[in-house]
Amino acid sequence: MESEPGCRFEPGKIIPVINRARCENKGPCVEVCPYGVLAIQDVAEEDKRTLGLLGRMKLWAHGGRQAYVQYPDKCHGCGLCVSACPEKAITLKLTTGVDAAASHTRVR
Repeated sequence: MESEPGCRFEPGKIIPVINRARCENKGPCVEVCPYGVLAIQDVAEEDKRTLGLLGRMKLWAHGGRQAYVQYPDKCHGCGLCVSACPEKAITLKLTTGVDAAASHTRVR
């Protein structure tokens, strides 16, 4: 797949990082990504344990689901997901191939 206009990096050089305390499962980040990098999934128990009380309450209120980085190696760093997120829960991180494989990915 060719890069979308505005994508500055080769796939896998940048990975999205989701702030679990901010994500509210609204999903525009998933819809806007031209590479299918993100997915909405049930939040794993290990991730729930990292949340404070307010974060756990927000998670419950929003159905126990959040965005996850499903395919970090497909990210081109275009930033569309960052712009689309109403909670500002996504940042992009310059990475190495090793970091991409070890990112906050949870696939079910």
